[in-house]
Amino acid sequence: MFFLGTQKINDAGHLEIGGCDTVELANEYGTPLFVMDETHIRAQMRAMKAAFDAQNVECHITYASKAFPCLAIARIAAQEGLWIDVASAGELLTALRADFPSERIIFHGNNKSVDELEMAIRSQIGRVIVDNFDELEMLDRIAGEAGVRQAIMLRLTPRVDAHTHKLIQTGRIDTKFGFNIDGGSARRAVETALKKENLELLGVGCHIGSQILDAPFFTLAATIMVEFLAQIRDELGVEFEHLDLGGGLGVRYMPEQTPPSMEEYASTLVGTVRAGLEKFGLATPHLAIEPGRSLVGEAGTTLYRVGTIKRIPGVRTYVSVDGGLSDNPRPALYEARYFALNASRANEEQADRVAIAGKHCETDVLIEEADLASPTRGDIVAVYATGAYNYAMASNYNRFRRPAVVLASEGQADLIIERETLEDVLAHDLLPQRLIQKDTAAV
Repeated sequence: MFFLGTQKINDAGHLEIGGCDTVELANEYGTPLFVMDETHIRAQMRAMKAAFDAQNVECHITYASKAFPCLAIARIAAQEGLWIDVASAGELLTALRADFPSERIIFHGNNKSVDELEMAIRSQIGRVIVDNFDELEMLDRIAGEAGVRQAIMLRLTPRVDAHTHKLIQTGRIDTKFGFNIDGGSARRAVETALKKENLELLGVGCHIGSQILDAPFFTLAATIMVEFLAQIRDELGVEFEHLDLGGGLGVRYMPEQTPPSMEEYASTLVGTVRAGLEKFGLATPHLAIEPGRSLVGEAGTTLYRVGTIKRIPGVRTYVSVDGGLSDNPRPALYEARYFALNASRANEEQADRVAIAGKHCETDVLIEEADLASPTRGDIVAVYATGAYNYAMASNYNRFRRPAVVLASEGQADLIIERETLEDVLAHDLLPQRLIQKDTAAV
């Protein structure tokens, strides 16, 4: 049997998470329902910190909030001493409303607006990760008008083609993100930033992609980044004190997947950086990483209720559930694979090979091949590892309501995001008066 975090089978034969019976949660809060395992989230955050502490290096662990942006998860990250990475005004406001210390907030993004940069400076955030030359000019002007000197880092593109889905590769030469090291753009960006009176350039960083399962890609990125540090020292006489190596560590969506452990990840990054520093005679910079999926991905489980079951003899059985594309677009976007079981019959052999289908007006198949125990209308199906980029990417497609989210720990479940109502779905729709008048005229 495959379990993540605190998942187990309880005496009722149901799947349990954080000491809470998932069938009871589904009955109380409705479905679809995201269940976040607080114990596992905190354990992952602490394990990541411990892995880098064991390498005897100063390293900021920065939660990439895009993975699951909400007040409760941001508050947990703050309580665990992490930094937080935001990429929009909405994510920044979420961090601030969660009382996240502003000096531990960093702002990413390839096309930040003037309003977002002004908000970042007003909020006195720790640093802005500058992505392009336009942003350098805008931020310098905005900081000057505000009478502040804003700390920044530059996002570089290190030409690393991580073997993950093309839509989540971000370190290649052909990418919208950052200053390319190849071609000299990154060097010119450093020269430009150093001349800005209202900006304090702390260092450089990169991010090569997401759901990376092979440590050598992290090695390659770290090697290239240290080589760039040496180039800047030799050519410009500047030795940076900060190096951000981004995130990207993968998780187990399926039992057979084996991502690097946090210890292996930390050892790989720090070992590679140290070897490069020694080779080039560089001082040790303060490191930072930006994990998201690896902190919260395995902590999330989505509960669905089984509805229609369609059997096509000799072909396939479709088990339709009450969610799908609107709460998990990743199978459609990335051909993402997920593991599922019948949470109502978790103690039985999961032996019926089925396709788990959503109820949207698309093919909308969440899992093409899943093994469930005798699925029956009304059963609760649990889909594992939905804690990252599921609720964060949820939509109102087909006018579905976004699901509720509960936080489970030690037998207690707390609602952290309410299920939308039908009125919420229509809350921003407007009927122009001219359309109403036309209806009246027709009568």
